[in-house]
Amino acid sequence: MLQGFEGLNPSELVVPYLVAGVLFIFSLGGLSSQETARKGNWLGIIGMVIAVVATLLHKDVGITEWLVGSMVIGCVIGAVLATRVVMTGMPQLVAILHSFVGLAAVLVGIATHVNPKEGENLLPIEHTIHHVEVWLGVAIGAITFTGSVIAWAKLRGSLSGKPLLLPGRHLLNAVITLLILGGMVVYNAGTLAPEDQLLLLVGQSVLSGLLGIHLVMAIGGADMPVVVSLLNSYSGWAAAAAGFMLGNDLLIVTGALVGSSGAILSYIMCEAMNRSIWNVVFGGFGTGDSKGPSGPAAGPQGDITESSAQQVQERLADAKRVIIVPGYGMAVARAQHLVNDLTRLLTDGGCEVRYAIHPVAGRLPGHMNVLLAEAGVPYDIVLEMEEINDDFPETDVVLVIGANDIVNPGAQTDTNSPIYGMPVCEVWKAGVVVVLKRGMGAGYAGVANPLFFHDNTWMLFGDARESIQSLVGELKG
Repeated sequence: MLQGFEGLNPSELVVPYLVAGVLFIFSLGGLSSQETARKGNWLGIIGMVIAVVATLLHKDVGITEWLVGSMVIGCVIGAVLATRVVMTGMPQLVAILHSFVGLAAVLVGIATHVNPKEGENLLPIEHTIHHVEVWLGVAIGAITFTGSVIAWAKLRGSLSGKPLLLPGRHLLNAVITLLILGGMVVYNAGTLAPEDQLLLLVGQSVLSGLLGIHLVMAIGGADMPVVVSLLNSYSGWAAAAAGFMLGNDLLIVTGALVGSSGAILSYIMCEAMNRSIWNVVFGGFGTGDSKGPSGPAAGPQGDITESSAQQVQERLADAKRVIIVPGYGMAVARAQHLVNDLTRLLTDGGCEVRYAIHPVAGRLPGHMNVLLAEAGVPYDIVLEMEEINDDFPETDVVLVIGANDIVNPGAQTDTNSPIYGMPVCEVWKAGVVVVLKRGMGAGYAGVANPLFFHDNTWMLFGDARESIQSLVGELKG
């Protein structure tokens, strides 16, 4: 501790914790809108600085070389990762950061068991409640940790995006859950020796970790943005559990804010995709649980219409209304700045240009919004799918940039498709649909797209960045 300073009592930390909590709430409010997102980020940063400094001044926290050194190393690693990560790698970074929160909850739970803060001063009911907090904190943390690691591996391509659908997987999940709850009863019975209790706690953390692996492995295709959102919720509840174990009110409040906001976002995304959130929680979301009978999905047939940048430019020059539908391919090509240049050229020529954003476009909730905001695209022309879907029939040209599953008409017509029932951008209703794509490969969900064979669809093959650059050059010329 600082020389001559004995630290602050919990009662003296109420004010800084309250200020930090209010800042976190305002931060979430700011993040709900593109116009105020930057302000929301700064409010969150200030709140976190206040929270960390106040916690370091707690009378029970000993500031040692190990603590300071670990904090400095952690800050350096975080700063380097944040500055070096590209936007296409942001989903993976978010997923792996969620795993750190889960792992921290597991370690806090085990450490709390080994060295309980209150010792023998707890009443029997308090002792039981404390053990429940430890048990559930470790369980939630382990699920979050392994689930986030699997999501990270899927997002970066180290694991296949196809779902692992084991026979009787829902029964398996139920059995593991019952074993975890049953272990909690034994853990609280007081009949085990301390070393056996610790062994049981470690064993249930392994079992919970396996459950987290299985839950996320059963999810695949275009559903990863919802999974990332749900894991964000899990990480919040894991943090709240750690707050209960440590008796830290601010950690409880912060975890509850993150957990509830992540759950609400996941629910909203599931509603937008016509899915049940329970399929996400228990695995298999967007796979065998989608509507429609089983059977092979219908394969698209017919000829494609391949186009050139000059042909597309000529059509764009005559267009009065254009809608751009961005997807993960735009992020991979880092073409958002060129897309903004294209937007300005068309707007200067008297064309109305707007963007249609699907709830699961990209690999992260709001992925496309962040990319477009980074490029300087005006917020007022970036619209959600439900706001703009009815306008496609009155649109002259639609540019689909690196998107696939979110513009697949099979989601409405093919009852055997894994994405059947998922609302999509109805781009095929426009005058002309120009699809910018490297080839004819299926999307992340592994589903072929019949849109490519429509009579009004033009395929502009190649890297999205190079294709947009060609269009910009043609329009300037």
